[in-house]
Amino acid sequence: MKLYYCETLNPRKACAAARYLGVDVEFIRVDLARGEQRTPEFLALNPNGKVPVLTDGDLRLWEANAIMRFLSDRAGSDFWPEDARRFDMTRWMSWDAVHFTRYGATIWFERLIKPLLGLQEDERIIEEARSSLLVSCRIIDEHLADRTWTVGPAVTAADFAIGAALPYADAMGFDFRQFRHLSRWYEALDRIDAWHDPFPPNLQRD
Repeated sequence: MKLYYCETLNPRKACAAARYLGVDVEFIRVDLARGEQRTPEFLALNPNGKVPVLTDGDLRLWEANAIMRFLSDRAGSDFWPEDARRFDMTRWMSWDAVHFTRYGATIWFERLIKPLLGLQEDERIIEEARSSLLVSCRIIDEHLADRTWTVGPAVTAADFAIGAALPYADAMGFDFRQFRHLSRWYEALDRIDAWHDPFPPNLQRD
């Protein structure tokens, strides 16, 4: 198996899942600055021109959440539960994609990526996303008040998904630690080695 990635939000989920599950994958870094995601070879893997992408024989799988589910299945793990909890998984994975990480990723792009591209941050967009993210923080904080993990008694792909933007919170200027239960949950997540350090060493190329 090959996992194409770069050091951004969604690839973090897939890389962390591969490491956490102990799945034997070859990590292949895609240099976005060089436009490697727009080459014909890469577009044949993912016509969206985005990472992550997982290949396994004839399989070409894109979208980080789908990759996490595939890796969980390959590892025979409960990381993506297939019992009655699958409905709760669908709920929180959908909620995260539409709300939590969506708003976090918007701030991340405005604050951290636009300056690298020589573009001006849009404070209106940032403030709208911040306001919406605060609402989402309250929702997940209340959910976590009486539980350790998002779905069931152990860490799952839902936790990796919801946590995607939070490693960059300080750089984004967003303080999620004002939410006590959310902060406690993220501290536990960040103690997982695969989550804290998901990417292989970045070997510089000439």
